Amino acid sequence: MLTSKQHELLNFIHTRLSATGVSPSFDEMREALDLKSKSGVHRLISALEERQFIRRLPNRARALEIVRMPEAAVQTPAPARRPIVPAAANDMVEIPMHGRIAAGTPIEALQGTEGFAVPAALLGPGEHYALEVSGDSMVEEGILDGDYALIRKVDTARDGDIVVALIDQAEATLKTFRREGQMVRLDPANRQYEAQRYRPDQVLIQGRLAGLIRRY
Repeated sequence: MLTSKQHELLNFIHTRLSATGVSPSFDEMREALDLKSKSGVHRLISALEERQFIRRLPNRARALEIVRMPEAAVQTPAPARRPIVPAAANDMVEIPMHGRIAAGTPIEALQGTEGFAVPAALLGPGEHYALEVSGDSMVEEGILDGDYALIRKVDTARDGDIVVALIDQAEATLKTFRREGQMVRLDPANRQYEAQRYRPDQVLIQGRLAGLIRRY
């Protein structure tokens, strides 16, 4: 399942290709998604490519091709930084709310079990829970302080996945997961923050980002 920023970028590329036949530049994509740097665009492009939604055409600058669109994707550009809710979102389901998660320095481990109602269309298969985001280290992925992250329960991750990671059985954080040699690297999406590196035995994956809800 794509994050809201991945949806937003895919829709923007699709709309531009449909209108002009030319894919947008990285600067245009950065401005359209209100990102601070092109590095955030590169990460989103790589994530869409890994999930086989787009393909880069060789030997051509700025050449991107849409391979497929998600069934629930909105086909028109979404406002910057607004989570995309698929059309069939009237049915609500309740998932556990496990408190706050740090999108910055790790905070105390997840706790709390109150319910949180979300549109059923935002959730794919599997078991899910919700977390309130605290901090600003994931802003370049469109994840802001006060957002609600919808997390699918999994205990493994691939490079580039945004995950809930429990550090030393004590502190939880929301970061992009990457392997770096014999270490695990947890990357922020904010140039003001440094990547965090841990031994694999220090990191327990508790879920993968499946969606995002923002209240206004």
